[in-house]
Amino acid sequence: MNNVKGTSAASARPVALTGSWLLLLGILLIAANLRASITAVGPIVSDIQAAFGLSSAMTGLLTTLPLLAFALVSPLAPRFAQRISMENTLFLAMVILTGAIVIRSLPFASALFAGTVLLGMAIAAANVLLPSLIKRDFPTSVGMMTGLYSVVMNLGAALASGFSIPIAEQLGFGWQGMLAFWSLIALIATVSWLPQTRPVTRIRQSKKTGDRVKRPNMLGTALVWQVTLFMGLQSFCFYVNISWLPEILFDRGMSHADAGWMLSMLQFVSLPATFIIPVIAGKQASQRGLAVLTAALLLIGYLGLLIGSSALIPVCMILLGIAGGSGFSLAVMFFVLRTRSTEQSAQLSGLAQSIGYLLAAAGPLLFGFIHDRTHNWTVSLAMLAVVTVIFGIIGWGAGANKYLPSEIRE
Repeated sequence: MNNVKGTSAASARPVALTGSWLLLLGILLIAANLRASITAVGPIVSDIQAAFGLSSAMTGLLTTLPLLAFALVSPLAPRFAQRISMENTLFLAMVILTGAIVIRSLPFASALFAGTVLLGMAIAAANVLLPSLIKRDFPTSVGMMTGLYSVVMNLGAALASGFSIPIAEQLGFGWQGMLAFWSLIALIATVSWLPQTRPVTRIRQSKKTGDRVKRPNMLGTALVWQVTLFMGLQSFCFYVNISWLPEILFDRGMSHADAGWMLSMLQFVSLPATFIIPVIAGKQASQRGLAVLTAALLLIGYLGLLIGSSALIPVCMILLGIAGGSGFSLAVMFFVLRTRSTEQSAQLSGLAQSIGYLLAAAGPLLFGFIHDRTHNWTVSLAMLAVVTVIFGIIGWGAGANKYLPSEIRE
């Protein structure tokens, strides 16, 4: 039986028809901001290096720092949501994200890194809470809604990668102006979410009447670790891709603009899988086959890059893109499919993203460090091939038809 159907009646809150379209618009606009400000950096990383004299490892921090922020904030997001509501927490996150993008574009290395940390913290809260919000407000169409928001998120990421060079060079914004441009998208999302905010006093009063809940120790559950590692390893690969694939392709003879569009293509081809996989996963009791297929596509893509043939590059981008869309969507669906309530979904999401992104944070930094030491990409790509094998093994466990222990109400 599909776990979406097992969502508790107390935690599910179907949205009234009059407000559903406005809520959907707000969710999708927030989703559009969850990767764009990060993926926009990859194609212009050499400009940033030149401007501030950064090493490859230091430049890798521009992708690693948001992931560390994800790890720090993810377990705190459900607590904020319990105090001030998911809606208000998401609004606050978008306000912070808008300001952080502006700070990051200032002409100081310290502002670049500080803004990067702040935007990571803001994105972390939305990453954790959106799946739970969907489980609560769209309980009968979780797969469809997860697919929609995942598609928009990846579409935003793809557009940011593809248009970063044209905005910076053809439009004359420069790399700093290009980074600041994405604050406009965040501001639009912030304004669109205003109708969803709620008075905090009412929230606190309603909490007093609720049952107290004893939560099982999640860290003692094997399934939690499987979902967490699945989340972490797919993110490990994704953030290495957006951080270093443009540089790998540039070293293979491509221009920076063409390499940026290759990264954009990788993300565009992920869109069908990003939408279809959650729908399929939501109709199946077990997602093991989908998880193993995802790992296989990743492995073939990295092995193709390792061989080094220029003719294989477009094929590798397509395979890595499909696998990336599938991997992320499955990871998000596991937060819903492996739990029985909205509260438990938020707890699993926060824990899995905290530990998972901490693991993922090592990816860009380690990849850049290995390149600095070996002066080639062979060892780094071989490392990714090994990671994908482990990812497939973990996915076999995370995709099993199991659920976390139920909450105990007093």
